[in-house]
Amino acid sequence: MIGTGPGTGPGTGPPRADPDVSTPLLTAAPKRKQIEGASFTVRGVAVGLAVGLVICFSNMYFGLQTGWVSTMSMPASLMGFGLFRLLRARLDPKGLLPFSPVENVLVQTVAGSMAIMPLGCGFVGVLPAMNYLLTPEERGPVVLGWGKLLLWSLGLCYFGVVFAVPLRRQVIIRERLKFPTGFSTAVLISVLHGKAKDGEGNTSGGFASLAADGGGDGVSNRNRDRIGDRIGDRNGDGNGDGEKRAESWKRNVRLLLVCFFVSGLFTFATYFLPVLRNIPIFGSAAASAWLWTLNPSLAYVGQGIIMGPATTLHMLLGAIVGWGVLSPLAKNKGWAPAPVGDWENGSKGWIVWVSLAIMLADAIVSLGYLAFRSAKQYLPGFQLKSDRAKALLSHITHAGYAPINSSPDANDDPGTDSDGTPSLGRTGKEQDEEDAPVDQQVSNRTVVVGLALSIGFCIACTHIVFGDLVPLYATVTAVFMALLLGIMGVRAQGETDLNPVSGISKLAQLFFAFIIPQSNKSSVLINLVAGAVSEAGALQAGDMMQDLKTGHLLGAAPKAQFWGQVIGATAGAVVSTFIYRMYTTVYEVPGDLFQVPTGYVWIFTARLVTGKGLPPMAKEWALGAAVLFAVTTAVRTQTPSTRWHALIPGGIAVAVGMYNVPSFTLARTIGGLFGWWWRSTMGWKDTPLIVLASGSILGEGFLSIVCLIMESVGVPHLK
Repeated sequence: MIGTGPGTGPGTGPPRADPDVSTPLLTAAPKRKQIEGASFTVRGVAVGLAVGLVICFSNMYFGLQTGWVSTMSMPASLMGFGLFRLLRARLDPKGLLPFSPVENVLVQTVAGSMAIMPLGCGFVGVLPAMNYLLTPEERGPVVLGWGKLLLWSLGLCYFGVVFAVPLRRQVIIRERLKFPTGFSTAVLISVLHGKAKDGEGNTSGGFASLAADGGGDGVSNRNRDRIGDRIGDRNGDGNGDGEKRAESWKRNVRLLLVCFFVSGLFTFATYFLPVLRNIPIFGSAAASAWLWTLNPSLAYVGQGIIMGPATTLHMLLGAIVGWGVLSPLAKNKGWAPAPVGDWENGSKGWIVWVSLAIMLADAIVSLGYLAFRSAKQYLPGFQLKSDRAKALLSHITHAGYAPINSSPDANDDPGTDSDGTPSLGRTGKEQDEEDAPVDQQVSNRTVVVGLALSIGFCIACTHIVFGDLVPLYATVTAVFMALLLGIMGVRAQGETDLNPVSGISKLAQLFFAFIIPQSNKSSVLINLVAGAVSEAGALQAGDMMQDLKTGHLLGAAPKAQFWGQVIGATAGAVVSTFIYRMYTTVYEVPGDLFQVPTGYVWIFTARLVTGKGLPPMAKEWALGAAVLFAVTTAVRTQTPSTRWHALIPGGIAVAVGMYNVPSFTLARTIGGLFGWWWRSTMGWKDTPLIVLASGSILGEGFLSIVCLIMESVGVPHLK
């Protein structure tokens, strides 16, 4: 599974000075302005649940196919805005409560928390591994009924949300980490509500110029913050642009509907003609023998647009190496004698070991680097030079303002130094001054009580569902390890826009291999459960922090977002259970449509770390790949702002391209290249591109429900 957000493409432009960013470091931060609109409304929650339901169906569908799941924050904001415009007469009949940006934040928060539940509750990876891939010797298969599935889902869906709250002040208010998806979502909401203009003076036609004003990787955090105060005030309230806004809105709606319809129509056609999902690209022989086909799904093209050209090209590299080099090599050498498509003894399963080694190497290096960065930030003496240490000592001694940089650059963040660490020239009280009012924040009592209850509930649910198969101490250890790894996941998402939950879960599995005796017949099952708990906590904490970043930029109340997340997570857990049972009852899993590749990654990892052994020569090739990508990942972490950064292969992306069959990767690559052509060659705006991708993804995801109904009632396929 790859990261849950976009933002992997190239930066949006070089740093630009902002006319109001010349304030010295010792100057207090501006007070938070009064925000129009209510941050929490019943209608906002209702619309968020409606949008989240559609995305949840899509994520379950695509997750069971390839493991790809996304919160789709920007599409959720766009869909929420569209629903309010279409239903304005019913939602606000007297025109007294217009749909505000902070209410849109609530909509996308509820929708996003609901959308990630297919992954957060393990429905696209862990549960298929337990249900279909565990052998009797491994205490499997484990088939859970409706009640236990629901209890398991609810047990996993809360503690990550609560744990994100105490991290908010550190990573958003003080360190001001980027969280690019959260920033981009805030910009899009500002544009939709007429609070910002694009380069042509159009208040809703696009946000590329706004992102260049503060969204690129090289742009200062100071420019990124306070969108409502800065961009809105600078551009005015949009009066006089009503006709442009209306026309732009109509164009975007038409584009969304056309893409939704075309993608849905193709999905409908593939039900009757399944051959359309696997079109040979190198001839029928290569397709049948080596699985080189193309699935021309517009939804996967849309996913590629969201992922960006760099990520999709890295995935293509993984597909070429895995399916074009390693698969024929393993087959011809006799290391994988079964047919290529056989997960157990064919090259399809053999190359998973190599992709797994790449993911582990990427996760260890990336999270190790983040741990080192955290140590530098939380232990200043660990990295300060003597002169800076003296400045810190002087600052503490005199209890005053001690600016480290006497002449700060106009683009420097008053809350951070040039290396991204928290500024030592401002006190904690001063840094917190831009935060929300106390009555809008989640109280410490709520956090303490909520964390205790959610952890206890998770432990109790896991024990009830699995009983003596999973010892209590393993579940307790998994929860607290999830909290620790959640910090790493939040920081990774804040700095890179990628939450490495795949690597985090694999590290958790590796850790539990040391504390669970291999003689325990349930060691593989215990390993799966522990990894799932760790993945759930890290995933939800990262998703919550992206939403909190959006809310902070637009002035939404953190308390409203917190309860919106809780509501969305609860609904998502229930709905995901229902959808999973429908799909697994109607379709063969694993099968031609739902291959559940992440389920195989989970079970192979569990078997590896519990000493089950590897196929011939898989160990040597996996070790070599791990060393290679440990080096490339180390180089990527040290060169984030260079022009050639995108040319260095990303380990997770290459691994995903390797364990997914080429048909999905090729379609995503087409989307990534199309998005690059759209932006760079055509020079068009980003908003229509998001609309196009969203319509394509949601069209197939929604029409898959119709295909599910037809399959359940026995509507025949055409030959």
